[in-house]
Amino acid sequence: MMKNKSNNKEIKMGKYIELTPANFEETTKEGVCMVDFWAPWCGPCRMIAPVIEELAGDFEGKAKICKVNTDEEQDLAVKYGIRSIPTILFMKNGEVVDQMVGASSKQAFADKINSLL
Repeated sequence: MMKNKSNNKEIKMGKYIELTPANFEETTKEGVCMVDFWAPWCGPCRMIAPVIEELAGDFEGKAKICKVNTDEEQDLAVKYGIRSIPTILFMKNGEVVDQMVGASSKQAFADKINSLL
């Protein structure tokens, strides 16, 4: 756990799931998943990376927080029509139900996940 110096709240840092063609379908077929399509060279992707880790801790046991490196998994990016990054897909029981393009706030991501739970 890390302490957030600004308001002394504890932030749960979790471990997101790295998705590849080998585990994508199995991981996303049940429940709610947030899938971040990103790349290491993408500034906005790096900017939201700590938020993704916090969400993984916040939603542990409730929703799966996942990442797809589009440089390494181009086939997945093509399959899901990813044209710009970061693109965040929200999936429920294997189906894409919503998406957000670009960096956003932790609260915006959390609200979207909560609406699917």
